[in-house]
Amino acid sequence: MTKIDYQYLKDSLLVNPLFESKTWRLSPEPWWLTDEQLSDIRLIGSASMSFYLGVELLYRKSNSGESILRNQSLSVPWVADYLDHAKPSSLIEHAKSNRLKGVLPPVLRPDLLVTQEGFIMTELDAVPGGIGFMAQLNKIYQDFYPNLVGGGNMMLKLFYDSLVRLCPKEKQPNPVIAIVVSEEAATYRPEMNWLVKYYQSCGYAVSLHHPEDLFPLGNTININQNGSPLQVDLIYRFWELFDLATIAWIDSFLEAWEEMEVVIAPAMRPFQEEKLNLALFHHPVLEPFWKSYLSKEHYTILKKTIPKTWILDPKPLPPNAFLHAPKIADEPIWDWNQIGEAARKERQLVLKRSGFHPDSWGSRSVVLGNDVSQRTWSKAIIDAKEETKTGYFVLQNFHKPKRLHHAIYNKSRSSSLQDGRVRLCPYYFPDYEEAYLGGILASFCPADKKIIHGMSDAAMLPCGVR
Repeated sequence: MTKIDYQYLKDSLLVNPLFESKTWRLSPEPWWLTDEQLSDIRLIGSASMSFYLGVELLYRKSNSGESILRNQSLSVPWVADYLDHAKPSSLIEHAKSNRLKGVLPPVLRPDLLVTQEGFIMTELDAVPGGIGFMAQLNKIYQDFYPNLVGGGNMMLKLFYDSLVRLCPKEKQPNPVIAIVVSEEAATYRPEMNWLVKYYQSCGYAVSLHHPEDLFPLGNTININQNGSPLQVDLIYRFWELFDLATIAWIDSFLEAWEEMEVVIAPAMRPFQEEKLNLALFHHPVLEPFWKSYLSKEHYTILKKTIPKTWILDPKPLPPNAFLHAPKIADEPIWDWNQIGEAARKERQLVLKRSGFHPDSWGSRSVVLGNDVSQRTWSKAIIDAKEETKTGYFVLQNFHKPKRLHHAIYNKSRSSSLQDGRVRLCPYYFPDYEEAYLGGILASFCPADKKIIHGMSDAAMLPCGVR
């Protein structure tokens, strides 16, 4: 099997990189999956789609005071309290609109660590970066490795189709789509520009914009095309919801949406973009709901894949109560400070913001308990408690990725097997019946790195099946 030449990869990926000011290492071959692993990843996709729909049902019933069980009275108003906490009331009301009932994000992307126990899902992203980059990797490697997952133009087709599906029938099959990237997300602008150029070459009405490029005209949202206004049918928002204050014309966007003149995707529903949803899956009070709502197959794979996650809620407890929290020395705790004071061996935990905050994406808020001093860990717990007014933090069991090896190009442009750990990011495009898999981005990091993410000494590559 012919390997991809280093210079070819460098010219294709690094001369004009699709991540602004980012570099990464190169590999002559994809990350290889077994048939069993690919089967599990496909199942995780359909289970994740069901999970999103389940979260929405749980949220709606929590807001309305309805029982979450069919044959038993169980109301959980605290679920909506958690998910609505620190959000603007206008955004909360928008998210609860009946017009958005059952609307899924056009793209879902979990982060899956490859561990000795199998895949572990550390988060589930509804506004993921890397769509264009993943498509580019698949196109480049496809010529050398025909067994890629979602090879060729599959990623490009699925993404476009997922947006078109959200548009009114009368706007299909070629709606006017504006991909809008905020300044906060500027790192991803080159990959979105690459996507747009491809779609334009196919004759599709897709264009890339800053938020201020769009403007209202009556009840519609428009872009400038050759000096004339052109009405936009769908805005693909590449901005985080905490960033709304910086988005030009956001009030006009919402007014146009209310008048059904424009679609905004992903829908602006902050309850779908919280890491604490993973904690809700493991909450003992909600277990009967998940068992009744999900199929046995979906419940089983999520139970295996989602690590135990807890909401760090500092509200005081009555004297005879314990926290739903990690145990210390196999005993329940009643104060979060007990977690902060725990010995290193008891700190196999990750602390991170749940969402709706500038520090909630990437690795900005992540603290790995067994990788810092006890003093640093204790302060992180205390700070998380004190910052709850701006949003909750979650604690998650840390599962160490297993040590693997892969061929990587070195500085002399020759490849050799190197040790490392891997995170897989599958891109799913749900249509309510199936979550179509467009590709899987593998991040292969040096073995001494505790937290895996896209870094300069990591290799970024597509996945294939031998």
